[in-house]
Amino acid sequence: MSQEIAVVGQPDFTTGFRLAGVRKFADISEADGDLDEQYDEAVREMLDDEEVGILVMHADDLERLSRDVRSDVETSVEPVLVTLGGDGGSSGLREQIKRAIGIDLMDDNT
Repeated sequence: MSQEIAVVGQPDFTTGFRLAGVRKFADISEADGDLDEQYDEAVREMLDDEEVGILVMHADDLERLSRDVRSDVETSVEPVLVTLGGDGGSSGLREQIKRAIGIDLMDDNT
């Protein structure tokens, strides 16, 4: 079974992914109420969706998640969380890939 990429974030973050063909997304908007609750609900929904293999979020939006949801998403192997933006840079992505597949692809000794 093939899995999909899902994106959670505000419309200015998700629009590019939608234009690129990502079909699973959750747009979070201040007009719809409390942002933190919306992020928690959207992330829980994506974690429970068996069709989602990769969950993409902006790194700054992780701060909006409750402690329980943040812990669940950061330790999830499937779907794996990929964060973009923020201060993590390429080393953050490297750590995320290593956690997801169990090896460091950029390590010269592998």
